[in-house]
Amino acid sequence: MSIEVKVPVLPESVSDATIATWHKKAGDAVKRDENLVDLETDKVVLEVPSPVDGVIKEIKQDTGATVNSQQVIAIIEEGAAAPAPAPAAEAPKAAAAPAPAPAAAPKAAAGNADLSPAGLRVATEQNIDASKVAGTGRDGRVTKEDLVNYGKGGSAAAAPAAKPTPGARPEERVPMTRMRAKIAERLMQSKNSIAMLTSFNEVNLAEVVKMRKSLGEQFQKTHGIKLGFMSFFVKAAAEALKRHPIVNASVDGNDIIYHGYQDISIAVSTDKGLVTPVLRDVQDMGFAEIEQGIADYAKKARDGKLSLDDLQGGTFTITNGGTFGSLLSTPIVNPPQSAILGMHTIKERAIVENGQVIAAPMMYIAISYDHRIIDGKDAVLFLVDIKDQLENPQRMLLGL
Repeated sequence: MSIEVKVPVLPESVSDATIATWHKKAGDAVKRDENLVDLETDKVVLEVPSPVDGVIKEIKQDTGATVNSQQVIAIIEEGAAAPAPAPAAEAPKAAAAPAPAPAAAPKAAAGNADLSPAGLRVATEQNIDASKVAGTGRDGRVTKEDLVNYGKGGSAAAAPAAKPTPGARPEERVPMTRMRAKIAERLMQSKNSIAMLTSFNEVNLAEVVKMRKSLGEQFQKTHGIKLGFMSFFVKAAAEALKRHPIVNASVDGNDIIYHGYQDISIAVSTDKGLVTPVLRDVQDMGFAEIEQGIADYAKKARDGKLSLDDLQGGTFTITNGGTFGSLLSTPIVNPPQSAILGMHTIKERAIVENGQVIAAPMMYIAISYDHRIIDGKDAVLFLVDIKDQLENPQRMLLGL
C-alpha cells in the first residue's frame, strides 16, 4: 500500500519550509520513525520521520524546494523490500583461448616516459594518460601517489589550476539559510520599529561564587545537575519581573499587554544561528528545574532537536555574551518582547568595599528596552533589582 509522507503541521507563525537535505533516495528501504528529510523553517530545522517500514517509491520535492504545511513530499510503498542488486553476468567460457594480442603502449608511458616502474604499473592498470595528471614530484614529475589520487577522482581530476593573478583575493558567495535570513529580518524589524535604549550596571558576584563553591557539590548530588551561574540570573530576572511588570509587557498596536507569568527565553548559539528556547512559568521554578531546563535545551540545540513549540512565545530574554568572552555589549530586543538582559564575562577587578580596595569577580550587565513603553527609570530600577539579588542571593531564595 502506498503511504504519503507529508510536511508536518506548521504553526501560524511559520508560513512554509524549505527542503534542506534528503537522507534517502527513491528505491531506498526505510524503517518506521527513521529520519527521511530535514526541513528548514525560519526558526528551526525539522526532521520528518518515516511513518512505516517500506521502500521510497517516489520523491516529489527536491532539495531546495519550498513546501507548505501538509504538502506531500514523498511516497512510500509500505512493507516492500528494496530490490536486490542484479547478479553480474557470467562471462561465457571460450572453447579455446586466443593468442594474446600485442599489448598497446600504455597511455601513461606515451604521455610521460619518466614514470617510475610503480607509477607506470598504476598508469597501465588504470589506463591513465599521465600527461593529464598534475605532478607533485621534483620538477613536476608525476609520482605514483599522483596517479593513485587521479584514479580515485576519475576524469574529473584536473591538471594544475592556473595560478591566481598577483594581487587577486579569493571570494565566495553563499546564500543565507532561511534561519539566518529570518534572524537578519527580525533584527532589522527590531531596529526600525522599536525605540531601543540600553542601560548598564555592574554586579559583584562574590556571594554567588561563594554559594556555588559551598553548596555546588551537594546540589549536584541531590539534583543530578551542576549549579551554574545562569540559574541565578534567571531566578533573579523572574523575581524582578514580578516587581516591574512593565519590563515583562509587550506592545500590540496601541495597547500594552501585561503578562501575568514569566516565560523567559534563553539565547543559545548553534551552528545555524542564534535560537531562543523558552523556559515557561519560571516564577514557579526552583534552581534545579531551571538548570535542568537549560541543560535540556542546550542538548537539543546541539543535536538539532529543538521543536517549534520550544521556540514559541517568551516574555523576556536573557543572553550571555560572556560565554564567548564579551566584556560589554548592547543586546537587541526580540520583538514582540520589550526588554532583554545581557550577561557578560566575569573579571576579577579591583573595587572599593568598606573603604578597602579588594579584588572581586565583577560582571557588567545590560538591559536593552523598548523606550515606547518602558521609561528609563523603570529599566534602571529593574537592573538595580537584578544587581541587589545577585549580590545578596539569599534575597531571591526568600522572594525579597
